[in-house]
Amino acid sequence: MKEIIAIIRMNKVNVTKKALADIGVCGLHAMKVMGRGKIHVDLSLLNDMGATEEIAGIVSESLSKGSRLIPKRMLSILVQDNEVDKVVNTIISVNKEGNKGDGKIFICPVLDAARVRTGERGEAAI
Repeated sequence: MKEIIAIIRMNKVNVTKKALADIGVCGLHAMKVMGRGKIHVDLSLLNDMGATEEIAGIVSESLSKGSRLIPKRMLSILVQDNEVDKVVNTIISVNKEGNKGDGKIFICPVLDAARVRTGERGEAAI
């Protein structure tokens, strides 16, 4: 089993969920996160991308505090080993715009899982 952690732009969550559902992957967790990459991102790009007032407000608030963190979404998806490439390629195809800040994907091994309701373990639990 693997956990795929994808950090993506806020405006790409719905299209990413749909693309994943289209390939048969429906189970995921989504969290609001704030972060930044190693390279300084030109925040004027937000205007060019048509940032909403909500995003602009969050970014302005972050800048005023000096943190310079950008609002993103983090998706966590558990898959069987043979599904990793399909899921990663789908996430990339939907989110790749060729700009800094398009996102990152991390693939981590999962040693075990347990379904609380039934007590199933391992791949049967996902």
